[in-house]
Parts: sequence; C-alpha cells; structure tokens
Amino acid sequence: MGFAECKGWRLFSGGYISQKLREELTRALIEVKDGNIVDGGTEGSLETFSELVKEMTSKQQDIKAFAFKTKAMLLGMEQKVQSAKKRELMYWYLASRGVPKSLHCLCLKLAEEYAVNAMARSCLPPPEHVSRLADTSFNHIVLLTDNVLAASVVISSTVENAANPEKLVFHIVTDKKTYSPMHAWFATNTLKSAVVEVKGLHQYDWSQEVNVGVKQMLEIHHLICSHYYNNLKENDLEYGGEHQNFLEALSPSCLSLMNHLRIYIPELFPELNKIVFLDDDVVVQHDISSLWTLDLNGKIIGAVIDSWCGENCCPGRKYKDYLNFSHPVIPTHLDQDRCAWLSGMNIFDLEAWRRSNITSSYHKWLKLSLNSGFTLWQPGVLPPSLLAFQGHVHPIDPLWQVAGLGYRSSSAGGQILEAAAVLHFNGPAKPWLEIGSPEVRSLWSRHVNFSNSFIQKCRVLH
Repeated sequence: MGFAECKGWRLFSGGYISQKLREELTRALIEVKDGNIVDGGTEGSLETFSELVKEMTSKQQDIKAFAFKTKAMLLGMEQKVQSAKKRELMYWYLASRGVPKSLHCLCLKLAEEYAVNAMARSCLPPPEHVSRLADTSFNHIVLLTDNVLAASVVISSTVENAANPEKLVFHIVTDKKTYSPMHAWFATNTLKSAVVEVKGLHQYDWSQEVNVGVKQMLEIHHLICSHYYNNLKENDLEYGGEHQNFLEALSPSCLSLMNHLRIYIPELFPELNKIVFLDDDVVVQHDISSLWTLDLNGKIIGAVIDSWCGENCCPGRKYKDYLNFSHPVIPTHLDQDRCAWLSGMNIFDLEAWRRSNITSSYHKWLKLSLNSGFTLWQPGVLPPSLLAFQGHVHPIDPLWQVAGLGYRSSSAGGQILEAAAVLHFNGPAKPWLEIGSPEVRSLWSRHVNFSNSFIQKCRVLH
C-alpha cells in the first residue's frame, strides 16, 4: 500500500483531505458561476489546457483562481466559436450575391447567338399562337426574371408535369440586358405544346404615372436595403437571433428590379384576368392546372398560409419576423404570431386587383417606411406586401408549395418534398449556386437541359 493511501489522501475516496478538497472546489465553482470575469475579461485568456496547467503550477494559485481562469478560457473559446459562426453566415449571404461564371457565359453565348442566328431572333410566340397571349381560356403563368437558366427550369418542370401542357401560356418579363439571351434560349429550345412569350421592359409603353411610381418604388427599396446593409456590423449580430433577419439586406433580391415589379402585374398584363405567378427560384413537381379553377372567394391572391407541419408551425415565417410591431405605425390589430403567406407561387385575380387600391396602398406603406427612417420592417419585397394585401389573401392547401429550400436546413422531410406541387428555393442558397445544398439541389438540377450545347460549353453546375 502506498504512502498516500496510508494517510487517506486518495482524492474523492471519502477521506478527510478529499472531502475538504471537494467542498473547497464546490464553493469555488459556485462563486465563479455567479461571478464576473475581471482583469481584462476573456481577452488574453488561456487557450489550451497545457497553458492552464503551466499557469497554475508556476504561480501556485489556489482553486478559486483555477476556477476563474478555466471559466475565462471556456468563455473565450465560446466567443470565438460564435464569432466564427457569424462570419461564416455573413460570408454565406455575401456568396449569394455573386453570379456564377457559367451563368455569365450562358448569357454572353446566347446574346451572340441572337445576333448571328436568325432562328434565335424568330418570333415568340409564332404568329399562329399570338392570339393565345390574351385568350383567357388558356392558363397563363407569369415570370419576372433576368435569369435564363432559372426560367428554363421553371418552364420545363411545369410543362413536364402538366396534364394538358397545350393549355399553358408563359409570359416572361425581363430587363433590357437579358432580353436577347432570354429570347434566344426559348427561340432555339422550343416547347412542343406550350406557348412562351418573352418581353423586355424596354418594350412596354407605360403611362407617366406608372413610370414615376416604379421609379419611386425602386428608389425607396434601394434606400431600405442600403440602410440595413450599411448598418450591418458583425458585432451587432446575434447568431440565430432576430438581427439575423438584417442579413436579408445582403440578398440580391433586395435590390432586384424584377423582384419588386410584381406589384405592377396588373399593368404588365392589362388583358389578363387570372394568372399564376411563379418566382424564378421554384421548381414544379406536379400538375398545377387546378389552380386556375380555385375559388378565391372574392380575394385577390391565393397563397399558402397554413403549414403541412401542423398547429403552431409556420411554412415560412411569422408577421413579427418581418414587421416592427413596436412601431406605432404598424396596425395593432395584426397578430404578430400569425403565419405570413408565402410568395414564390401565387394565384392572382387581376380583375379584383384592379378594382382595389392594393398598389396605391403598397406605395403608401413605402412612403411611411421612408418617413419613419426605414424602421417599419425588415428589408425585402414581402413585408410591404403583407400590409398592402392584408384582408385580400385566400389560403390554399399547404402542399401547393413548400418553401425555405434556400436556407441551411429545411424541416420538410422527403415525403413532404415529394408531395409538394411547387418547391421554392427562397433564401441565399439558390440551386444554381455552389453554396446550395446538394441534397435538395438535385430536385432542381434534374430539369436542366445538360445536353444543350451552350450549357455544356459554359460548364453549368451539374
């Protein structure tokens, strides 16, 4: 038997010394738990166990000092982990602002094709189908986009899953710089049955009132996004906290002309009375023809509100995640815990919209935001839409759309993803970006025409 055992020094064995040590250690830990770190806080704290041992043995410090230094070391490590997470999250959002080289290449190649190939400049739609563009007996789908690849996936996936594709008429509105490549793509990749129209904003002859309204709308949205972007500092972020929503100011959709123009859909299509609107970051998995026969009960928009995941579970976010309910301008009768309706796939009754004051209400809220110093809501197109369309939304079946696939994790399981008619990749991780999740990106990429020569030459992400 050793000397230590003879004297009863076996630590934590119930002897006198070990009992005293336990009591002293317990008191030190309790005191440290509720105490504050002093002497410079966690800055300059020990970083490794070896440093801790060296510090304690060389200076012969007591248990209380050991406990405080251990706490400082652990807190310092935790702060570094949180800081790394914040940086990584910000870089992830910043990465979403970039346009892949392959998409730049695709637009350039298609623009060149438009210039040299008469077929790439052929009429869209062909003359024999022009009458369908205003024929309300057809099913009209609207896309506002400057992304050729994304538009091709939306249309090909919709047509592929349609029970009657010959009833579909797609209206693509794009900006002037994207018009040539967009036209060239759909002129040289014709669909067997559905009709596609490509129209540039420069081809619209809008009234002075509409032109002024669009300009003011874009200016205010740019000011809102710039306000949050310029004030977005890493130290202000709480990982997973409410300030994470400010990162939406880093999203390219925040400043996208095409993204904000949806409030002018009635002016873009004055001859249509009911349309389905699809964002360019969706993929259609099932036939959606029954959307046009849905009774909206006098409402203007049909949208997913309730969730497939049951009560107290929102398919997207709640009103409080978008609106600043502490501001007196935000209506007090709104339930801040109510689920916000989803954009991405909506049915619009344009006749009902034209009879309403939705667009003017939208502009009113933008001006209120400007006058309030941009404190009414988080940056993005949906917050003012939630206010303008309040009372005009008809809920549709939750499985019409599953959203959130552009974020880090989706609560939707495999069966839900398969059952959903439309998958929405809202969030920074668009499926055409390398930061997109490979698991869900495959649901989108299977509709990319990888046999196309331009897709192959530009090495579009598979």
